[in-house]
Amino acid sequence: MTETPLDQLIALADPERAARNAAYHKVPRRHLGLTNPQVAELVKTWRAGLNMGQRVALADELWQSDIHEARVAAAKLLTQARIRPDDAVWALIQTWVPDFDSWAIADHVCDAGQRRLLADPARLDTVEAWTTSDHLWTRRAALVITLPWTKQNHPSAPDLEIRDRVLGWAAAFVRDREWFIQKAIAWWLRELSKHDAPRVAAFLRAYGDSMKPFARKEAGKYLD
Repeated sequence: MTETPLDQLIALADPERAARNAAYHKVPRRHLGLTNPQVAELVKTWRAGLNMGQRVALADELWQSDIHEARVAAAKLLTQARIRPDDAVWALIQTWVPDFDSWAIADHVCDAGQRRLLADPARLDTVEAWTTSDHLWTRRAALVITLPWTKQNHPSAPDLEIRDRVLGWAAAFVRDREWFIQKAIAWWLRELSKHDAPRVAAFLRAYGDSMKPFARKEAGKYLD
């Protein structure tokens, strides 16, 4: 019988590390105890033998297993800058967002999603709808998935518009007292401050008093 990708993940399980990881993430999900490099190496071998349609199907199958490392692997299968066409990839990523329940898996998926937004920024219209979700992790994903727009030293005019658009979302979030939302605001601002300090300083002057102290401090970490 041919060993499936899920079988290959399970074969590398480390029960002691799995127990530690499960305790750390505090989510009632099966953990195998694999390291990220182990998962990445397996994903590399799978990608080499699959076309994009097969990768999407495998990613969906791994996600549905609800095993921590399998969901990480699902995200890594779809993390690629150039995919043509990529509508199926973006569609699958969107179906995963409501399942987010912890930062670790969410961040791997958002890493894949960032590439799809950069490929087609019109998809930000979909992401904007996430900002008003009742689901904490969906709201948080709106900031994490747009982090590439914090990183340009010389953004184009359209990219500056997107930067300001997301800052508007962050401004609407400042009164959200959820720790993970405050942390995401701080993360976005901190990264932006490395490339666009004046925008971050202006944001903090306008909204800093409404942020939790730890988030305000982290957001301004790299400001003079």
